[in-house]
Amino acid sequence: MTDSNSAENAVVIERSFRAPMDLVWQMWTDPEHFKEWYGPDNATIPVAELDLRVGGLRRFCMEVQTPNGPMRMWFTGEFREIAEPARLVYTESMSDEQGNAMTPADMGMPQGHGVTTEVRVELENVGGRTKMVMTHVGIAAESPGAAGWAMALDKLAARLDAQAVR
Repeated sequence: MTDSNSAENAVVIERSFRAPMDLVWQMWTDPEHFKEWYGPDNATIPVAELDLRVGGLRRFCMEVQTPNGPMRMWFTGEFREIAEPARLVYTESMSDEQGNAMTPADMGMPQGHGVTTEVRVELENVGGRTKMVMTHVGIAAESPGAAGWAMALDKLAARLDAQAVR
């Protein structure tokens, strides 16, 4: 990681899901599942490539509807740690469509957003439910990215609930 990883520069969200750990793990690691929940409410994920191995690359596109039409943002990263189904660690950077990392300034983002950030997902079975602690190091807790995480994890919970009904 190229940026500060202090506790003040991180978003930490804890959630409990009515779903088995294996299913929650799949939501994070299977591209088709990931596309269904990731991002804020007004976003879709038309492209998700996840090479699930240490050193494997992640590349995805988030599309958001704006008054001026759709806006696409690309992200890239690398899987750093994979301990199925309990722990996932990966880096994340804004990028161009080819996966070349770009600075926040290049993307028109405000200062305070890291160039390369790190996401840690920890899962634990607690009484038949899955406790998840997601830590995104390198973005401020009051940033738009933090609000985006809250919305995305609400979508994840709804997707897990829908899977449980089947």
